[in-house]
Amino acid sequence: MIAESVVDYFSKEDNINILNRLIEAGVVMEINEVEATHTTFKDQSIVISGTFQHHSREEYKQIIELHGGKNVSSISKKTTFILAGENMGPSKLEKAQTLGIKLINEEEFLKLIDSSLQG
Repeated sequence: MIAESVVDYFSKEDNINILNRLIEAGVVMEINEVEATHTTFKDQSIVISGTFQHHSREEYKQIIELHGGKNVSSISKKTTFILAGENMGPSKLEKAQTLGIKLINEEEFLKLIDSSLQG
């Protein structure tokens, strides 16, 4: 049903014209994957939880990816560490403690990034 709607939408010339005008206006129609430029967190799975002072959660996700890490949304035994901000959810904290997952605060995380760029 959804596939039929998509095919129907793109079969109409008016809709194609709208898309072409958007592209001509500079709207990007694809998502480019972030390419890692450092290996600080190579092959590490990192959960972000809570709120932060220096960067948004989205910015931290990009920083992790730029440093070779993978953002994951749920804690498991495969989680390397949790970037823990203010007001981290109590259930995530409990699960991290149960599994022995390390918590790193924002300042510690930024020091890790800084030291990797200098070394």
